[in-house]
Amino acid sequence: MKRVFGSVVGAAMLLASGTAFAAEAEHPKQLHWPFDGMTGTVDRQAAQRGFQVYKEVCASCHSLHRVAYRQLADIGFSEEEIKAIAAEANVADGPNDAGEMFERPARPSDRFAAPFANQEAARASNNGAYPPDLDLIIKSRHDGANYVYSLLTGYGEAPHDVTLAEGMNYNPYFPGHQIAMPAPLTDDRVTYQDGTAATIDQMARDVVVFMQWAAEPEMEHRKAMGLKVLGFLLVMSVFLYIAKGIVWRDVK
Repeated sequence: MKRVFGSVVGAAMLLASGTAFAAEAEHPKQLHWPFDGMTGTVDRQAAQRGFQVYKEVCASCHSLHRVAYRQLADIGFSEEEIKAIAAEANVADGPNDAGEMFERPARPSDRFAAPFANQEAARASNNGAYPPDLDLIIKSRHDGANYVYSLLTGYGEAPHDVTLAEGMNYNPYFPGHQIAMPAPLTDDRVTYQDGTAATIDQMARDVVVFMQWAAEPEMEHRKAMGLKVLGFLLVMSVFLYIAKGIVWRDVK
């Protein structure tokens, strides 16, 4: 997903230099997500497909430095699958006995390997823009899930009254309606292992589910605990109400 969301930095630089865009971003499309609400859960099949989109499209520029490979077990990957996924990446380790750093295949306990060695290398490969880490992108944007989905599916031809700056693309869901990131998704950009049709809409939905999980892997546990606490408080309230009636029944 070349320069996904990294163009935010580029837009900020343009604004700082006095090239401001007056158009405000359109309100994101409103979708129903499986993780919405008090009883929301992670759609594990969608999350696995979303991981495939991240791996094949986004990971060339964007990291998930807070997520470890072994956490993929939470969305249904087996231990052997996780080992194979991790082994495809190399991570820095060391120093060795000679005091030198070295690279080795990643292990399940390692965090996702970053696509660039440092921020300077990332900027050099993206025309000065720094592709941000995506593990909290859903939480760091207002109406994050809907915003990311709308941005990924919102590319189109610019209206006749809009003049795009050089290297910019039209997207009404991005502030100013001009974004440096080219459309990252095209139909059949990936071939889903479960046979699902890889339309732009489907890939955008799936990668949002995956990024929501990455942003909050403990979501299901938190919501389950919250429901238990609410249930306890409800039952306790009933008992306290009954106890109050018993204690004060002789008092007029």
